Amino acid sequence: MGVINPQYKYQPSEVPSVQELYAAIASGDRTALARAISLLESTNPTHRSVAAELVELCTKYPRDTYRIGVSGVPGVGKSTFIEAFGNYLIDEFGFKIAVLAIDPSSQTGGGSILGDKTRMPKLASRKEAFIRPSPSGNQLGGVSRTTRESMLLCEAAGYDFILIETVGVGQNETAVYHLTDFFMVLMLANAGDELQGIKRGILELAHLVVINKADGDNITSARRAAAEYARALHLLQEAPSQWSPRVCTASALTGAGLTQIYDFMDQYQRLTRANGYWHQNRLRQLSYWFDQAMSASWQFFLQKHPDKYQKYKELKDKVSQGAMDPFLAAEEVFSTL
Repeated sequence: MGVINPQYKYQPSEVPSVQELYAAIASGDRTALARAISLLESTNPTHRSVAAELVELCTKYPRDTYRIGVSGVPGVGKSTFIEAFGNYLIDEFGFKIAVLAIDPSSQTGGGSILGDKTRMPKLASRKEAFIRPSPSGNQLGGVSRTTRESMLLCEAAGYDFILIETVGVGQNETAVYHLTDFFMVLMLANAGDELQGIKRGILELAHLVVINKADGDNITSARRAAAEYARALHLLQEAPSQWSPRVCTASALTGAGLTQIYDFMDQYQRLTRANGYWHQNRLRQLSYWFDQAMSASWQFFLQKHPDKYQKYKELKDKVSQGAMDPFLAAEEVFSTL
């Protein structure tokens, strides 16, 4: 019987200590990093406790990492683009690249395909890269419940760039903006009315709009779409970062536009580090994720206290039937704590 994976190493089933995990992650052990993220995603209290300590330890030794958010309309080719751009960053500059890819979860069964490694086969095979698909679960905003903590673990592992691929563009697909330093949105030409294909809220947040698949017969239409987006973005108010959103075309197939995208990212970093916005934005993001953590903690509190959860369900049923005002119901829930 042949060996399926010659690089496989046996891992003990018991949960390692926080110090052991951190040492392995800091040394660049991708298996340890993957295991730590699995602990983050677990609902087991013991696993969550270890993961929380590990994240706290990682924040004591921050690394200088560039956090990139990548979103886009369905079928725009986010995974193919990320693979091409990740390989470009490795080949041209020798960077280490981590990709946190969020897969949509079924709203009925809760399952997720988690197929991003198969969509980025070349990048996944490189020692300079780490790819982790995670289910979105019930989390809105295009990211998963543990995306931020997973990002911190990747930073501790020494990755220079962390690319977060969201579920897709929608009314609530903007949480990745509050996770990252630079937010790019991928669009397609000839996909109907281009300016109707993306929410205004996304346009206002994007640092860069990329018209993807600009190759072959699509080059002319991609350039036309880029011009339309540039005119639309020009009407937006100046951002606190003092950065004017850019628009460009790119092709993951030919590599066209990748250098320009990197140049835009470098220009943005230089500008915002110089004017102080880079640091201010990261502090603002901490406040945002504190609010998100409070919301998540409330859900876990209910799970651990069946009597409180039952009261919550009863009041929620009354609200959904129009028998009780939602604000009064919320006050009653908290009055019983």
